[in-house]
Amino acid sequence: MPRKRTRIRVSGRDVLVWGLIAASLPSCSKEDSPADTTTFALPADAATAAQAIDEATLFEVVGALSDDALAGRGPSTRGDRMARQYIAGFLQELGCEPGAPDNAWEQPIALVGITSHMPETWSFHANGQTLDLVWWDEYIAATGVQNEAVAIDRAEVVFVGYGITAPEEDWDDFKGADLSGKVLLVLNNDPDWDPDLFAGTRRLFYGRWTYKFESAARQGAAGAIIIHTTPSAGYPFQVVQTSWTGEQFELPASDEPRTPLTGWVTEEAARKLVAIGGEDLDELVASARSRDFRPVPLGIETAIRFENTINRGSQSANVAGLLRGRDPQLAGEIVVYTAHHDHLGTGKPNDAGDTIYNGARDNASGVATVLAVAKAFAALPEPPRRSVLFLLVGAEEQGLLGSRYFAEHPTVHPGRIAANINVDSPNVFGRTRDVAVIGRGKSGLEDLLESAAALQKRVVVDEPFPDKGYYYRSDQFNFAKIGVPALYFKAGTDFVGRAPEWGRETEDAWRAAHYHQPSDEVADDWDLAGLVEDAQLAFYVGLSVAEADALPAWKPGDEFEDVRKRMLREAAAQ
Repeated sequence: MPRKRTRIRVSGRDVLVWGLIAASLPSCSKEDSPADTTTFALPADAATAAQAIDEATLFEVVGALSDDALAGRGPSTRGDRMARQYIAGFLQELGCEPGAPDNAWEQPIALVGITSHMPETWSFHANGQTLDLVWWDEYIAATGVQNEAVAIDRAEVVFVGYGITAPEEDWDDFKGADLSGKVLLVLNNDPDWDPDLFAGTRRLFYGRWTYKFESAARQGAAGAIIIHTTPSAGYPFQVVQTSWTGEQFELPASDEPRTPLTGWVTEEAARKLVAIGGEDLDELVASARSRDFRPVPLGIETAIRFENTINRGSQSANVAGLLRGRDPQLAGEIVVYTAHHDHLGTGKPNDAGDTIYNGARDNASGVATVLAVAKAFAALPEPPRRSVLFLLVGAEEQGLLGSRYFAEHPTVHPGRIAANINVDSPNVFGRTRDVAVIGRGKSGLEDLLESAAALQKRVVVDEPFPDKGYYYRSDQFNFAKIGVPALYFKAGTDFVGRAPEWGRETEDAWRAAHYHQPSDEVADDWDLAGLVEDAQLAFYVGLSVAEADALPAWKPGDEFEDVRKRMLREAAAQ
């Protein structure tokens, strides 16, 4: 017998709600918001099921995964395996079935572990002068190839501005220059001074270090050095130091172009470097702020040799639990929740002598959120129409490797993945009045989020830190690249009971002191009341997608719209 439907108004939108949920969730008047309409559907017992998401569950999972016994959950370590076993056990207890291929809980990921043994100094020569940059303090570098030895001899250093080729922006920093065998000195970020250029202050993929190194490889460069500044990177140089040293992991190399060396230098080191070539860094940066920029040979030569320890037997895994949908026609489509379960493992001690990078917020709290959402789905009287996959991915800190592997080897065709909702480093500081969409304006999932947020009397706002490029820095990016509408949201900065600037200041302070540091541990001042609300939002949005007749879509003209249309055609043809 069909369930009764009740139509209510939420923030001026028609919202289809089954059963009695209309009586348990608040509504807003038409005057509160724009007049556009979006259908948002939830089963009658959604609000009751959402109560399964509680602080106790979140703290339990975060505490278990960030415990010192797991030694920071570095890929291919005992702590990695312990984390995966814990997650699989949790999902199994909820009644999920194995969601990986071959009826398994894990999708194995073969990794290549590489430890680069860099020289204590890296020498550069020009005009009879020699500049030695000191490892750790002035430069951090590693191999870009999976070879045991790397040698760069008498390579010319060339400043290439932002190192971007973007035809849609009529932007090409290379202008056909022959850069084969050169070492490229590159600015971080992308052009950000004009709102009509590269989305203004919102960082795009062009501004990410991954793009810079891939772009250099396409030029046939011997090496690429990014000039680090805290504003342009979105984090201090200490994050480069802790994230880019020790054993690094990659997927096994195929035939893609690679640069033998990838690295970073501090701004002051870059200033000294270009000076021996007779250049001024500020003037070079100014010249790069133009479509007319051309690569600048610096008259500097460098040579560097180093050895790599290669471990080709490394392995991690994505953990997957499936809640199978009830609709015979739609159960073959999946809503995917993701969070990465890895962190940095152990490394250089901090001032307190702590060597364990526990990753409590980044991203044990994200895993806790997804598992709490799974708990809410399990509390429903019956499964939703579509299936739901709870996917906890590995090796994110190494370059989004786990989600990339899943995107390349999905358990269903990408055209049958209805949506991705990703959680990474969520709010642990209390309740907020606002919800921030990372990369706002991309997909119809944001409309569902607005309706869900209105149920909590919260507003959806633009991301507060658009310059950090978060949409391209976490696992939803790999889903977007295969066309899947992917939502990444966080709590905003308007905290209940706090001064207006408290949220932004607290986030900035946390990132400066704890991001990718041993001090990312559960702290006495953590308040997970806001995380409960955010997890409930994630539950409502995914449940609405799982119950809806139609699939969500990218906004017209979005960068991922065309690939989505292609994937839908392919899936329909199967």
